[in-house]
Amino acid sequence: MPLQVAIQMDPVEGINIETDTTFLIMMEAQVRGHGLWVYGADRLALDDGRVLARGRPLNLRAVKGDHHSLGHVEVSDLSEMDVVLMRQDPPFDMAYVSATHILEMIHPATLVVNNPAEVRNAPEKLFVTNFPGLQPPSLITSDGEAIREFHARHRDIVVKPLYGGAGSGVVRLARNDPNLDAILELHAMIGREPVVAQKFIPAVSAGDKRILLIDGEPIGAINRVPAAGQVRSNLARGGRAEAVELTARDNEICEIIGLELKVRGLLFVGIDVIGDYLTEINVTSPTGAQQLKRFGGEDAAVRLWNRIEEIRGII
Repeated sequence: MPLQVAIQMDPVEGINIETDTTFLIMMEAQVRGHGLWVYGADRLALDDGRVLARGRPLNLRAVKGDHHSLGHVEVSDLSEMDVVLMRQDPPFDMAYVSATHILEMIHPATLVVNNPAEVRNAPEKLFVTNFPGLQPPSLITSDGEAIREFHARHRDIVVKPLYGGAGSGVVRLARNDPNLDAILELHAMIGREPVVAQKFIPAVSAGDKRILLIDGEPIGAINRVPAAGQVRSNLARGGRAEAVELTARDNEICEIIGLELKVRGLLFVGIDVIGDYLTEINVTSPTGAQQLKRFGGEDAAVRLWNRIEEIRGII
């Protein structure tokens, strides 16, 4: 039985079909005969208790430069959909949080992936602190003096926005770096949110591993290697993807966090591991599935849709 699937995402016109994980997920849904309908988060509405969105039916094809056709604009009641995929990119700001509140009203009768309440309750750089011993030494605060003390204690640190994404705003501050105060001033100009300070992990030069998990089970990983002279390994920031195997430590980390992901209804998650440390748990719009498949790993979209169809009772 085909499902009706709504995808809350950034404009489909702008995606790179060779790298975009959302494209892979949507194509797999289409192959299975499910109907696709897309809308932007800014077209979501709560109207007298009804969760509505203004969007368009979507048909996809794997043709670069001509990868989609859109139907006429229409307003749909999302409670009449079988599945809603939250796939818009961070930042995890109040607009993102507001969308989770609205979508929570239809879940789980309409399956929202990931569970919107738990997406809201698991900010990616905060959620990881629920698992003591997995992180490098870390500090989350707006207190500049506390960050200066942390820097003095660990000497070589990374500072990044608490609610950023795709490597935006990540800065390394080595010992005696004079720019700490200026970096904190810039963050304060952007907003009132705390920042994350972490001890720098030299192993990042060998790569930042992205491990994908479906319903709490790891299915594979890619290694993201930073460009020469860079600290950020995110693919959106010039990082290079390469094949990699899961280590015993990677599997240990996944075992520690897996049950919690499953209980929370976080069906599709990407975690970041540098050396022996877990640095982030990405629950908003994880990426890396296309690269994993290209390197001969498991197809995350197939595993995800198998699980969604099982939950919806069609297999």
